[in-house]
Amino acid sequence: MYQPSCPVQGAGLGLRREFLAAAAEQPPTAVSFYEVAPENWIGVGGRFGRLFRTMTERFPFVCHGLSLSIGSPSPLDEPFVHRVKAFLDIHGIRAYTEHLSYTSDDGHLYDLMPIPFTDAAVRHVADRVRRVQDILERRIALENVSYYAAPGQAMREIEFINAVLAEADCDLLLDVNNIYVNSINHGYDAVEFLEALPAERVVYCHVAGHYEEAPDLRVDTHGADVIDPVWDLLEHAYARFGVFPTLLERDFNIPPLEQLNAEVAHIAALQAQHRARQRRPEHRQVAHG
Repeated sequence: MYQPSCPVQGAGLGLRREFLAAAAEQPPTAVSFYEVAPENWIGVGGRFGRLFRTMTERFPFVCHGLSLSIGSPSPLDEPFVHRVKAFLDIHGIRAYTEHLSYTSDDGHLYDLMPIPFTDAAVRHVADRVRRVQDILERRIALENVSYYAAPGQAMREIEFINAVLAEADCDLLLDVNNIYVNSINHGYDAVEFLEALPAERVVYCHVAGHYEEAPDLRVDTHGADVIDPVWDLLEHAYARFGVFPTLLERDFNIPPLEQLNAEVAHIAALQAQHRARQRRPEHRQVAHG
């Protein structure tokens, strides 16, 4: 069963500037914690900077980065990692996560590029993760990402993810929408993939919407409501691993804050249902028998 390793609880929401003022004035009732990309807030002053500071002083925050580029062939940007550390320390950020991908080579590529699923890439990424953790003086978590091509693939995606986590000894940001998207695009069983992940490394979870380009192609947009198969996969994760903190991502086509709060409330309701089930004597007998 899940053993909490991230000091946040409940259901969270990715904080966006579009509704920052509204959230600061009247915090959405279902939200227990918030997430931001540090790159979007490092060095921000003025009205937005003041509003953001009031939020981090009042609520638990986690960070999900965009440009660490952990799998890049270029040298690690250590000055950037030091700036991230200062930001995490100033705002009392509870956890720092990044994408298991890369976003730069000689310059910024402005996309999440797939890392080749090879033994050499495992060692390369793990070395960089360990260096980042040394600089930050804290563990980080890597997210299983959506991808649309697998260049140089020598092992399965699940084998690559698990090898990186073990070699680097870092944690996992579980994204159930990415599992669902990849299962459609690459033709594997989403439940089987989920169950092969190391539950003991999960710090929290992402859930989001996506775009159906074709029957066999999904695009991870974070621009729509979460669909039933993704909710079902989240519920399976709770049933399998125990209830973990879960955050709603919405980056485009952002609806009113009340609508986002309703979707976060749905996460909280699912969490409550599964906690109640897992407290029943018959569940405990099955789990330990």
